[in-house]
Amino acid sequence: MPRSHGERKRTRKKLSKEKRERGLSPISRAIQRFETGEMVHIYINPSIHKGMPHQRFHGMTGKIIGEQGRAYIVQISDGKRQRKQVKELFIRAEHLSPQVVANSQIGIAS
Repeated sequence: MPRSHGERKRTRKKLSKEKRERGLSPISRAIQRFETGEMVHIYINPSIHKGMPHQRFHGMTGKIIGEQGRAYIVQISDGKRQRKQVKELFIRAEHLSPQVVANSQIGIAS
């Protein structure tokens, strides 16, 4: 049987939801706003195909460097050691979540 070479190949676990999470995500994920310079995590929402990055970027963290239409331009560092490259991805807000900074990391004593 010929092998599939599509964009979603080998993503049976990565691009699937649990039974109770199936269906469309809340509208609050789609209308969230990010500022330039803010750090975000890339978590692909498989129920929304528009603005979906490639599956190899799932779980990475990047910095918002701008907007283009409804999508955000996210800068990430991809690769290993000397072969590291800075890449720009165009991702919609549904596939992004803000990075939460703990109080100890920003120097606030509680």
